[in-house]
Amino acid sequence: MSTITRFSVAPLSTMTRKLADVAFGRQEPDLVIGDARVLSTYSERILPDKEIWISGGRIAAVQPKGTYKGGDAKIYDAAGGIIAPGLVDPHIHVESSMITACAYAEAALLNGTTTIFCDSHEIGNVMDVAGVEAMLEDARQAPLSIFLTVPSTVPATSPELETAGGDLTPDKIAAIFDKWPEAVALGEKMDFVPVAMSDERSHAIIAAALERGRPVCGHIYGRQFVAAYAAAGVTDTHEAIDREIADDLLEAGIWLFLRGGPPTTPWHSLPEAIKTITELGASHKRVCVCTDDRDADDLLIFGQDWVTRQAVKAGMTREQAWSMGSLHGATRYGMENEFGGMGGGRRADVVLLTDDLEPVNTWYGGELMVENKAITPLLDAALSNPYRYPDAAYHTVKLPTEITLAPELPTEKVTAHAIRTELPGIELGHVKITLDPANDWQSHFDRHDLCFVSVIERHGKSNGNVSRGLLNNFGLKQGAVASSVGHDSHNIIIAGTNEADMQVALRAIEDHQGGVCVVADGEIKAMLPLPIAGLLSDKRVGEVAEEVKALKVEWEKAGCTIAYMGFNLIPLSVIPEIRITDMGLVLVPEMETVPLFETA
Repeated sequence: MSTITRFSVAPLSTMTRKLADVAFGRQEPDLVIGDARVLSTYSERILPDKEIWISGGRIAAVQPKGTYKGGDAKIYDAAGGIIAPGLVDPHIHVESSMITACAYAEAALLNGTTTIFCDSHEIGNVMDVAGVEAMLEDARQAPLSIFLTVPSTVPATSPELETAGGDLTPDKIAAIFDKWPEAVALGEKMDFVPVAMSDERSHAIIAAALERGRPVCGHIYGRQFVAAYAAAGVTDTHEAIDREIADDLLEAGIWLFLRGGPPTTPWHSLPEAIKTITELGASHKRVCVCTDDRDADDLLIFGQDWVTRQAVKAGMTREQAWSMGSLHGATRYGMENEFGGMGGGRRADVVLLTDDLEPVNTWYGGELMVENKAITPLLDAALSNPYRYPDAAYHTVKLPTEITLAPELPTEKVTAHAIRTELPGIELGHVKITLDPANDWQSHFDRHDLCFVSVIERHGKSNGNVSRGLLNNFGLKQGAVASSVGHDSHNIIIAGTNEADMQVALRAIEDHQGGVCVVADGEIKAMLPLPIAGLLSDKRVGEVAEEVKALKVEWEKAGCTIAYMGFNLIPLSVIPEIRITDMGLVLVPEMETVPLFETA
């Protein structure tokens, strides 16, 4: 087991005398980082000519350059570079990266991120409490400070609307809080409509957190829901998509997490939402930046450091942006005395930056993990002995031997309830298309820009529920694409132009016990295996990133108009206007099902 975890640094309560001695010059520090400019997240200034004294994995003092006169301490020459606190990402999903928490640590530290707050509702939807606890064990072994925001909406909707592998009841959530000190908040309350409508179960889950003094995280679309949502005890959200709702949320007392992501995905709302500060004059004191969802490829490129630089690009100063990426996230969870700043007693999670806020080195608990933008042998050794998930996690795709995936061709004129996809891919349109009698499906596809879409229950609870629908504007011209990461119940979603290729895709996912694939003419063009809960690879981040790159190439060749991570959201039955689950087509926010075809 790796010895480099957040537990390697002793609690401050056991170190106060030593740190005081070091700060006063009565004891030698372990490490001095000299000739530095310090980015202060407290005063939002860059302070020249400083040195940082570190002892026992904590900051003892920030002193004027040249104060340390020599002795037994290790010296690191920052050569005039900027030293800043490690980034704190207040909202992420490890499972979206499709790697384990141990593997996630490598990318995070390369990006200057040393602390994350993770909502593991994906693995909770598949494996219930056992999945959440496996993720926590994984996180404990990772060389990164990882805290849990306990999954709050598993399943995302009622059992009448979709089938999930997990069912996290208020009692189960309370037990996780009571058992695990890493469980510091309630994860994003995705069922914002039931919350606003005073649903009993939704509010019982919120109560389990509030009764224990834990904050409640949010997920909301629509300004009309803000007041009731805030009144229900929710105090943050990462889903603000424009300046108006961002302004409403701040004034309702809700922390704002500005989500930045690759512009080709649904996760780049920061440029619009930040305008509550840059155009409407709001303070940034209760505003953070976050990444939310990243695949392994994008994680290495578009990390929390990139989001922070996006805040600068959008009008914030460097010092403000870095504070929003570090201290503010720690403050939201009441951990500002541990993370996010360079004050005495804080963890020595620090980053050497260029003037453009690009991480060069990362120290975690005073240990050098990344140097010159490459992992050190110390970090490599820690990553080479990862946590092994329980065997049950490798056997979560359970399908019957025979399933029909494509809907029957209508023999009379009908109106089809189709799902329209368009960038960025979060909200989906509900379109009604008249289908005249035809000899084959291809004529409908050509005339109306359609393809099949199916969702198949894969948890072994219904003997293979399958629902069949039609996608409009998805762009797939031949073959099939499929994924076991169908948010949030994580049933299998398949889009295709013919039954045969859809079947090949389905069985490929079954054979690998999870994954994402592209199929054409009966041949698997790309396969990203995800054997852990159908969500995660057990490989290192670099290996998975290469597999993701290959998948993206074939995905684009197939003609898909939204990225595969947007495709994974098509079953997410809490976002307007229409979704497809294993139970059928679901209208949102009505939370009602409709048939695929109605007589025209």
